[in-house]
This record gives sequence, C-alpha cells and structure tokens, in this order.
Amino acid sequence: MGASLTDSGVRQRRDIRALLRGAVLLVSLGAIGYAIQKTGLASALTTDWIDLNIRGRGLTGEILFVAVGAAFTGVGLPRQIVSFMGGYAFGVVIGGSLALLATVFGCIAAFSYARLLGQKAVLARAPRRIRKIDAFLARSPFVMALIIRLLPVGSNFLTCLAAGVSSIGAVGFISGSALGYIPQTLIFALIGSGASVSSETQIGVSIALFAVSAAVGLILYRHYGREVTVDDKTDPPAEGSQS
Repeated sequence: MGASLTDSGVRQRRDIRALLRGAVLLVSLGAIGYAIQKTGLASALTTDWIDLNIRGRGLTGEILFVAVGAAFTGVGLPRQIVSFMGGYAFGVVIGGSLALLATVFGCIAAFSYARLLGQKAVLARAPRRIRKIDAFLARSPFVMALIIRLLPVGSNFLTCLAAGVSSIGAVGFISGSALGYIPQTLIFALIGSGASVSSETQIGVSIALFAVSAAVGLILYRHYGREVTVDDKTDPPAEGSQS
C-alpha cells in the first residue's frame, strides 16, 4: 500500500513537471512571436544590412551571417530569405552553403527546444494530437523528413516543433531535413545572386529546380508515405515555401 502511494506521488510530480515544461514552451513561443513583432526582426535581414555588416568582411562576415541566419530560422522566420541573402552576399556556392548551415542550425535549435520543454507534456497529455506525425515520421525519420522538406507547402518551424515533441530520433530527422533543404536553398541562393545582375537563365534554372524538388518529394511520398495509417489515411505534415 505504501509503495503504491509512493509510486502515485512520483507519477504526479512527473506529470506536474511535464505540464510546467509545456506551459513554459507555450509562453516562451508567445513571447518570441511578440518580440519579433515589436522589434521588427522579420524585416531586419535586408540587402542594406548585408551590405553594411556582411559583405567584404571575410570570415567574420560569414560567421555573423550563419549566426543571424540560424537565429532567424530558429524562431520561425522564413529560411528562404536567409538563402536569398546568402546568394546576394556570397554567391551561389558559398552563400548557399552558409545559408544551408544556418538553416540546419535553426532546425536543431527549434527541434531541441521543443524536445526539452514540450515532449513529455505532449506525450503525457495529448498523444493523439501527434500520433499522425509519429506514424508518418517513425517509419523512417530520415526519409520522411526528406519528403516533408521537398514538398513546397507548410511551415519549417512548426514541422521542427512537431518533430521535437514526437518520439522520433533527432539524428534521422535532422539529417533528412538537411538533405531536403538543399533544393530550395540552392533555388533562392540562385535568385539572390542575380539580385545585382539580372539573369533570366538563373531564374529559369530556379523554377526548374523548384519543380523537380517538388516532384521528387511527391514521388517519395506516394511510395513511402501512403503506407502509413493511423485510424485513417494520413497526410504528411509538409513544409516548404512558407517558412
């Protein structure tokens, strides 16, 4: 009897800690959104800022770009802007590589933040709300994350948060995301690199790459994703062009 009461007390304390973490996650996300709105961070990454702080500053500029880009995407702002600015500042190859690095760091930050604060609360109190995401990603976190990133719809930030509170492994999700980020990163770096010198060829290549990446994502989803069901057919928590 005493042991049973002790176990019950331990479970209650664990539940309370999980709920507190979940509350901190929600409040902090709201605070981040409010701060972005009030500080104008969403419009801070501009060509003028790049010209003033990044271009011509060598390694210091590259490190600053990656750090700011990671923070920019880590709080839910569009990764496509980071890729565009990378192309504008450094050209397609270097700029695209730095933008990809920044986006992956942002993904890791958002995923880790959600996992640290929100996973236990969500899994303990609302498992059905993430069952579809779990079912889709758990089959193969790497492949499914790759599919999500290739499909040009949805939110990068929300996908990272949803994966963070699910039970999937971090390595597969992040590595699949990194590979899936490449097409759109290259597309927007190409467009950005043509911001100062107009190039119809670059725009045409960008459109073609966008179509190919979306088609590959759709093919992979048809092959892998439709085999996953949770009570009914499940659509992928896709992301792409929104953030």
